[in-house]
Amino acid sequence: MTKSNLSRWGIAGLALAAAASLVEPALAQAPAAAPTPPKPNNGDTAFVLFSAYFVLMMAIPGLALFYGGLVRAKNMLSVLTQVFVIVALVSIIYVTYGYSLAFTSGGGLNSFIGGFSKAFLMGVDTNSTAATFSNGVVIPEYAYIIFQMTFACITPALIVGAFAERVKFSALLLFTVLWVTFIYFPMAHMVWYWAGPDAIADAVKAVAAAGTDAAAKAAAEAKLAAVKADAGLIFQWGALDFAGGTVVHINAGIAGLVGCIVLGKRIGYGKELMPPHSLVMTLIGAALLWVGWFGFNAGSNLEANGTAAMAAINTFVATGAATLSWLFVEWAAKGKPSLLGAASGAIAGLVAVTPAAGFAGPMGSIILGLIAGGVCFIFCSTVKNAFGYDDTLDVFGIHGVGGIIGAIGTGILVSQALGGAGIPDYESKPGELAVGAYEFGAAIWAQIKGVLLTIVWSGIGSFVIFKIVDVIVGLRVTADREREGLDLAEHGERAYNL
Repeated sequence: MTKSNLSRWGIAGLALAAAASLVEPALAQAPAAAPTPPKPNNGDTAFVLFSAYFVLMMAIPGLALFYGGLVRAKNMLSVLTQVFVIVALVSIIYVTYGYSLAFTSGGGLNSFIGGFSKAFLMGVDTNSTAATFSNGVVIPEYAYIIFQMTFACITPALIVGAFAERVKFSALLLFTVLWVTFIYFPMAHMVWYWAGPDAIADAVKAVAAAGTDAAAKAAAEAKLAAVKADAGLIFQWGALDFAGGTVVHINAGIAGLVGCIVLGKRIGYGKELMPPHSLVMTLIGAALLWVGWFGFNAGSNLEANGTAAMAAINTFVATGAATLSWLFVEWAAKGKPSLLGAASGAIAGLVAVTPAAGFAGPMGSIILGLIAGGVCFIFCSTVKNAFGYDDTLDVFGIHGVGGIIGAIGTGILVSQALGGAGIPDYESKPGELAVGAYEFGAAIWAQIKGVLLTIVWSGIGSFVIFKIVDVIVGLRVTADREREGLDLAEHGERAYNL
């Protein structure tokens, strides 16, 4: 390189240095770039969507066939129609105002119910996201909506079984509209609505960033308290319900018990034999329910990760244990093991593990299934006979009782000492999913409070709604129409034309 070249490069270097000296202060004064919002992972999105499809399969055809096979042939088509139409009806209600009531802030009533800020899905589009249970992980809000919508659709359909073979179709539709509005959506809000892990992490970080500035720290702590309070009442209590033990099963089971008492017994109940007309269809329905329940439980994790896998295996083994438990208890009590008993035990196990699926370990889930199978059999036989209520398809005995066993058992089996996953703690390590300290008394009391509130809310609310419907359209068909069968009397069709 010649001397002239060195001179030119030296001048150029000085010019660049001078320019840099002018630019650097400007860069230093420029505001920090806003953090990039998390984007949905395609795998998580596909997982949640397919889980939603599995839950829909649980209702139609799973639940429809399970219930349809258990009633008498003259009422088969009526049960299929009831379940099918309830799913259609609630799907429209859900996107109209149900999602908003369940999963938005309700202002002064936020502990019990949401608001109407997302009625008719206002503000939701393909770019909207919903939080999961991990910091920085989201899914498309549409995926979350359809997943939760399937839960709302199947829950009132479960209630049908308690007073099958005697309810008016018009009464059932009116009851469904009122029940999901005043019972289901508030319960879903109280149990599952919260601000999300990122909101808590951001608030905790703000408290730490305030340092020794008393005013800033007080403001940050007030913000943290507000974020934690932005949740449903049962969630604030610390009650755990992974996939719907309270929201779905206890809720439906108690409503079913109230309904079968209000409507009264079927004509001939306790005097005439009323055997299931097709246990083949019942088993097909039970099998579809078992398969679909993997979407119900594992899908509730909202992410395709290890916790979802744990929820899946828990769903598998708890169901197997409950099937065997019911089968052998029935065998000992009645002298013969029945297919109906095995299928009923499977549903009892699925119900019991629902709230515990993402919290208990596999061995704990087996214990839960063994307990649920035996206890639910006793309630569906001995207890029902002793009290004389006509719960046609044992909605209370299986869903109500199994849900209570599972909900309270979750408070025990979540303990890491028993192989559980532990109670999530989003505050001690903001930005990470940590496990909090387990206190047996506090954990059990939170679960019991959640169960008691569900029983009271569903029991009293359902009773009032049944009475309102009875005044408006009447709940029960006439004796002649009941004897004829609801297939012809209510729908003008037969399930079978032989």
